[in-house]
Amino acid sequence: MASVSIYLNFKDTTEQAFNFYKGVFNSDFVGPVSRFGDMPPQEGMPELTEEQKNGVMHVELPITGGFKLMGSDAPEFMGFTVNTGNNMHINLMPDTRAETLRLFTALSEGGVVTMELADMFWGDYYGSCTDKFGVQWMFNCSEKKG
Repeated sequence: MASVSIYLNFKDTTEQAFNFYKGVFNSDFVGPVSRFGDMPPQEGMPELTEEQKNGVMHVELPITGGFKLMGSDAPEFMGFTVNTGNNMHINLMPDTRAETLRLFTALSEGGVVTMELADMFWGDYYGSCTDKFGVQWMFNCSEKKG
């Protein structure tokens, strides 16, 4: 079955970020967290330090609406450069205002609220934030005020 997932790269905070998201979404990782130390040795690749071996190679977490959030550390020793930018948001569309408020409050804690939750002209309850890991979130709830 075809699916869509969101893949996030972090410089070295993937584990902390995903443990945070695990609590926010009341979810659990799909399978074990893969680490760079799990890779078989590659010809021409230098031996990894213990810190590098412990880096997150892949993690997967079911979130809202059947989506999966996936991620990895993007280590410089493997040629990656992480640039946090403003070119993407993860858009959540919870079923209720209560769940929207819960997710918004949890994800904005320690981060920056870029737009408070409010009723919008298009009819939805909407807000946005950047979490403490630099990931941008939008919240769109179509449930009408009671």
